[in-house]
Amino acid sequence: MTRPCSNDLRERAMARVSAGETIRAIAAALAISPSCVSKWARRLRETGSVSPAQIGGHKPRVLSGANAEWLRARMRDHPFTLRGLVKELAERGVRVDYRAVWTFAHDEGLSFKKNRVRQRTGAR
Repeated sequence: MTRPCSNDLRERAMARVSAGETIRAIAAALAISPSCVSKWARRLRETGSVSPAQIGGHKPRVLSGANAEWLRARMRDHPFTLRGLVKELAERGVRVDYRAVWTFAHDEGLSFKKNRVRQRTGAR
């Protein structure tokens, strides 16, 4: 991913916008795309700053706390399928995808295995 443009360039572009220049003229003069100028102008109106937002960072897991406790108990009490758990979580108001439930089950060491006799592939 590329780095954001410098604040100096952003401020020069916004100074030209406030002076009344067109977006396309500003973009051509500063060798940037017109969409950058319009997005920076919108950002300046909405936040009061042209500085870029944070890129990256940590996103906490949805399946933690009370949701995790409920899911652990649910997985231990009854047989389950991951897609079924996704639907049950959705009914409880927790939006989560299949992969998140799979990762949770894997990390917890919780899984439902069918009868071992039925898993044999060869003859008796």
